[in-house]
Amino acid sequence: MSILRHETGTILSLAVENGNTVYLAGIVPKNLKNDIKGQTAEVLAEIDRLLAKAGSDKSKLLAVTIWVTDMRNRALMNEVWSAWLDPQHLPVRACVEAKLADPACLVEIMVTAAK
Repeated sequence: MSILRHETGTILSLAVENGNTVYLAGIVPKNLKNDIKGQTAEVLAEIDRLLAKAGSDKSKLLAVTIWVTDMRNRALMNEVWSAWLDPQHLPVRACVEAKLADPACLVEIMVTAAK
């Protein structure tokens, strides 16, 4: 079985394909001036882009981990998440509060999807 890596940098690849599975790195927003809803929307758009590059899409999500810096932002993040998500194909999911690498970053999302 071959492994295909996409957008590899010095410490990680943004996406890795192995067989019929796509693994994305934890995706963070680039525009850290946005509020939690804006940052979440940007992250989800990047997830869409990376999944498409690997031959997948959000209807094939298997597992998702979401980190938020403050659980009080969870409901606002979930508004954007729920509007984006395919309601017929819900993944398993965990959402936890964590300190992220940049204090201005409010959300990070990591997904695993089928192809």
